Amino acid sequence: MSVPSLEDLGDVSGRRVLLRADFNVPIANGEIVDDFRIRAALPTIDYLTSRGATVTACTHLGRPKGAPDPKYSVEPVRRRLAELAPGVELLDNLRFDPGETSNDPAFVQKLIEGQDLYVNDAFGASHRAHASIVGPPKFLPSAAGRLLQREVEVLLPLRSDPKRPFVVILGGSKVSDKLGVIDALSTVADALIIGGGMCFTFLAAQGHQVGDSLLEVDQIETCKRFLDADITIHIPHDVTGLGPGGEIMNPEAGGEVRQLGSDVPDGWKGLDIGPGTASEFADIIAEAKTIFWNGPMGVFEDPRFAAGTRVIAEAMAEARGFTVVGGGDSAAALDAFGLANEVDHVSTGGGASLELLENGDLPGLEALRGATNG
Repeated sequence: MSVPSLEDLGDVSGRRVLLRADFNVPIANGEIVDDFRIRAALPTIDYLTSRGATVTACTHLGRPKGAPDPKYSVEPVRRRLAELAPGVELLDNLRFDPGETSNDPAFVQKLIEGQDLYVNDAFGASHRAHASIVGPPKFLPSAAGRLLQREVEVLLPLRSDPKRPFVVILGGSKVSDKLGVIDALSTVADALIIGGGMCFTFLAAQGHQVGDSLLEVDQIETCKRFLDADITIHIPHDVTGLGPGGEIMNPEAGGEVRQLGSDVPDGWKGLDIGPGTASEFADIIAEAKTIFWNGPMGVFEDPRFAAGTRVIAEAMAEARGFTVVGGGDSAAALDAFGLANEVDHVSTGGGASLELLENGDLPGLEALRGATNG
């Protein structure tokens, strides 16, 4: 499953390199809110430019509908990149052209025109078979950048050879979003911890009332099968709920916030794991040798329902085992709590990390292995 590395490109002096980066950064009022994804590409850029290569970067930004849209201009990214890596050119937003998402061969040719080499450092986009991801390796000697290579080195061993006990923590809204990774990791993990909105479908599968909480009725039977299987699954035994009339992110609307047991009354919504559950989950994390976390335990953006996610984040930070956070909202939570530097690896791709763990491969990795130099 290894992919070509930068060293496999040989002497890059005088060569022109197309770098597929993931500069899909948050922007507000024309200014970058967090430049982490730009800085994450600097080791790859430095490797290439310090050895005499000319680098042209390309990225997507947001979800424009295949046409130029000022809302998704890369100009703020271009300005910041010029400060961090002078001399590196940045192409327009890839998704301004419909050929990017449709993997149009003509768009691929447009991208690689005048380029000698291709480097993919966009892990967060490598689960998409888009033109800039899977097209260039068919025509140019190609390699994984430092960031992409590190993601593969950290994540793939979780599927096959983790240090044990191996604990997987899954949260977020929907069970259906995580079915594949539950299936894949249930045969490897020593224990699964389930929180977030998805836990209520598991609670319903056990016969509990879930009130007005998030519930995927069509997944109840699937959850029953998981619970009946030979897998250790921990689900909440208490939750933090919001009473009738309350609104998420709007404390002024009223609605009582209360600790509930495993049953949520009619009219109430469960919006976080409870303190007893959070403490139990933290104890399990403390004993683990390898921990993978994807998905918050509740609506952590609302301070009333942030405690469960905070306890898990702190447990990850304090754990003696090898800690991996699978990007997305769980990475955002770590950052919000000031703990992003306290875990061993924070993936730059939530969806990509889950798909790699589920399938053991990604379109972007497969393309690199099949490159002209592969």
